[in-house]
Amino acid sequence: MKVECSSGNVFRDLGFGPKEAASLRLRADLMIEIERLIKARKLTQASAAKLLRVTQPRVSDLVRGKIDLFSIDTLVEMLARAGVHVELHLAQAGRRRRAA
Repeated sequence: MKVECSSGNVFRDLGFGPKEAASLRLRADLMIEIERLIKARKLTQASAAKLLRVTQPRVSDLVRGKIDLFSIDTLVEMLARAGVHVELHLAQAGRRRRAA
């Protein structure tokens, strides 16, 4: 069996170009954080929709992982509406982040 090392970005490993893979990874990370918030606060989709100021079907799309329906801006705005401060950490391309 041949095993390949991961690039650290599953989307890049799946064949997406570098720019698209970076965008998809960032959107996925933001979506995961919103889903964690919903679970941690034990929100229904309806109450999450109120908090995030979106419709319930929009929350459903989010928890179902429909990444293509969400922009980075939209996801950051949703987190801000929930009282979450979003920070961006940048690193040189090709360099791996060290775990803190």
